[in-house]
Amino acid sequence: MTRGDLVESVHAVAACAADADGRVAFALGDVDVPIYLRSAAKPFIAAAIVAGGAAERFGFDDREIAIIAASHGGEPFHVDCVRGILHKIGRTEADLLCGAHAPSYEPAARALAAAGTPFSAIHNNCSGKHAGILALCAVLGADIATYLEPSNPAQRAILALCARMTGDDPLAWPIAIDGCGIPVFATPLRRGARAFARLASLSGIADADAEALLRVRAAVQANPLYLAGTGRFDTDLIVATGGAVVGKAGAEGVHGDALLAQGLGLALKVIDGHRRATNPATIALLTALGALDQTACRALAGHARPVVRNVAGHAVGAIGAVMPRIPGADTFRWIQASTEEELRSPTRG
Repeated sequence: MTRGDLVESVHAVAACAADADGRVAFALGDVDVPIYLRSAAKPFIAAAIVAGGAAERFGFDDREIAIIAASHGGEPFHVDCVRGILHKIGRTEADLLCGAHAPSYEPAARALAAAGTPFSAIHNNCSGKHAGILALCAVLGADIATYLEPSNPAQRAILALCARMTGDDPLAWPIAIDGCGIPVFATPLRRGARAFARLASLSGIADADAEALLRVRAAVQANPLYLAGTGRFDTDLIVATGGAVVGKAGAEGVHGDALLAQGLGLALKVIDGHRRATNPATIALLTALGALDQTACRALAGHARPVVRNVAGHAVGAIGAVMPRIPGADTFRWIQASTEEELRSPTRG
């Protein structure tokens, strides 16, 4: 991150690209340290809900499946979609145990405040996922009062599918509690990349899992606004690539991407967890992998090099990734910039 003529801050990023069999295309940093995928795992959580029969039983449409996989902004159409799921499964907002926060989409938050309407759990960015888990509980006959517990049959089914995608042992991997209260698992970046490669290629997995992943993937491709929202990177990435790249952000600087044309998965983490570095790093890596053409790069320029503004709204700096390509090679590397000029010029080299 630059401010004026100087580099003010630097964020290190670890990343891995792999195919569905786990063959690593490239690795940056240590890709064998377990990290929590956080909300980047939501496409696989949604697939477990679809595979469990909830979408078929309750007649979920593609928008509803997309919102189950989403970290939505709490825009009115997001909230209406989650309410539609709850109505179909015979539940109410009171059954959501994700906690309440204001919509992350600022116009929606301002509209609630202006109307004197308090925000609630349905405005939580994870409310669609929680509604989907409640639907899976209904199919499995599981107790909704304990749907946050790892021992709940719905959570066991979700963790089992996620483990099949990453190649982990669901009984052995680290489990903690996510920001919205559900169990969150940790897996190395190389295995996270393999999971997203399976989302891209639908290969190396059982037919039932592939069908569920395809349903989720198609739903978010057709309804990108329901995956994130207006002006959000994950939405804009699908639009800019025509659905050829499906990405999902997670808290603490995590991002996972399915590269359909290449049959690869990409998983990255900003080491210090600062999300401002996530989008520029993701775009740099996707560009290096050949997943973004010039048209897509232009459409995503605002995410690739965000302008830093002061309180008055004046541009005072920018954020950009430094990752030169090694000429004539299919591998890539981060370089330690030896001068501030190199950091101020992300395309240098």
